[in-house]
Amino acid sequence: MMTGQVDAFRRPLLPIPLRADSTSSPVKVEAWIDTGFTGDLVLPQSLVTALQLPVVSRVDVGLADGSEAILDTFAAYLDWFGELRRIEVIANTGQYPLLGAGLLAGHRLLIDYNACSLKIE
Repeated sequence: MMTGQVDAFRRPLLPIPLRADSTSSPVKVEAWIDTGFTGDLVLPQSLVTALQLPVVSRVDVGLADGSEAILDTFAAYLDWFGELRRIEVIANTGQYPLLGAGLLAGHRLLIDYNACSLKIE
């Protein structure tokens, strides 16, 4: 089980241990759970640059406003339920990391806004 919190702005947040490669030390990143995002993880471009994540490919994406864009994807490693998992990261100009449904698939997400808690089982 992984646990997080709901902040004062009602954002469900989960701290995740992210790595640039399979041998580097993890960096704790607080990700906003975004069930409308079907990929794995979106990171601010500044964090992608700081972690020196390698470019893997370019993808066509549909954005929340209905527009489409072509974005670079990057490789990163995430300690996810006891397994070091290679994931696809999309960089954007936003401020917040977004954890999407690609990582939530096969798990149960429980958000308790009253208790300001979050669990993924």
